[in-house]
Amino acid sequence: MTSLFDSYRLGDLTLPNRVVMAPMTRVRAAAGGLATPSMATYYAQRASAGLIVSEGVQPSLIGQSNPGTPGLYTDAQVAAWRPVTAALHANGGRIFAQIMHGGRVSHPETMGAQPVGPSAVPAVGDVFTPSGRQPAPLPRALDLAEVPEHARSYGAAARRALEAGFDGVELHGANGYLISQFLAANANLRTDRYGGSIRNRIRFAVEATAATVEAVGAARTGIRLSPGATFWGVEETEVAELYSALLDELIRLDLAYIHLEATTDDELLLALRRQWPGTLIMNPVYPMGPKQVGREDADRWLGLGADLISFGRAFIANPDLVERLRGALPIAPVDEVAYYEGGDAGYLTYPAYQHSA
Repeated sequence: MTSLFDSYRLGDLTLPNRVVMAPMTRVRAAAGGLATPSMATYYAQRASAGLIVSEGVQPSLIGQSNPGTPGLYTDAQVAAWRPVTAALHANGGRIFAQIMHGGRVSHPETMGAQPVGPSAVPAVGDVFTPSGRQPAPLPRALDLAEVPEHARSYGAAARRALEAGFDGVELHGANGYLISQFLAANANLRTDRYGGSIRNRIRFAVEATAATVEAVGAARTGIRLSPGATFWGVEETEVAELYSALLDELIRLDLAYIHLEATTDDELLLALRRQWPGTLIMNPVYPMGPKQVGREDADRWLGLGADLISFGRAFIANPDLVERLRGALPIAPVDEVAYYEGGDAGYLTYPAYQHSA
């Protein structure tokens, strides 16, 4: 039986365990999308994870979803990330940058322009803005000539990520953001080569991934997917056929991994596991649902064929989560109010487990 604490070879990296810290938005970046010294401390505190996937990092200003998130599209942003990756590596860790283009899930107050999407269909729900939550605005439908530019932006950000010291990148293809919007039939009403059929709706995801592979290599490229999810109002049709077709194309690119969220039934997730010949990172519970990933969930999915298991919220309040899991120690609860509050409280203030004398 595979153990959560067995080592694993991922591309050029040897992971000391199979625990992955999932990407989580924490909105602690400085003005201009710059990483901060507090972010360096935050990631370094969690360096015992086999792999860390960073919070979502926008590949362009138009790709910014939330205020307070970091970027990877300017020289200053690259320079600001270097102390973060250096601190993480000094503590023995490994980190991939998650490249996240928000698409229609944004607001003019956040990035100074009308958000863009596959079609002029707004997201469902209120988005975060500098002045508080507001209804998602109507996005501008991307012109056909613009779409490849946005696909290539993932590769450009990936190149900058490696310059900043990251070990690789993960494309955010999940949770209702731009790649997910192209996949969803109700967000993507296009009648050109990027819309309509399954073949056309997966095209943007494939082109963005191929551009990233071209930029930094397949061994440094992963993608996160949420089959059947309905975040921000996306609705996918023919979900099994859609993701099977997408994986067929991604297999040809020989990626470092795919990262699946438990957003559909086990039958489909297991079918995708059987189809995918490479590394699978599995996040075993519904994102932001009532349940956090625990040891039982991790062991179950390792038994079902996952190679690595990602933990999200448990890593916020437990910087030493790997040690707690290994020793069957209590998992501290997280203060949900502090998720997006800014500052170091609820960010750097969670201690490692204190053993009694």
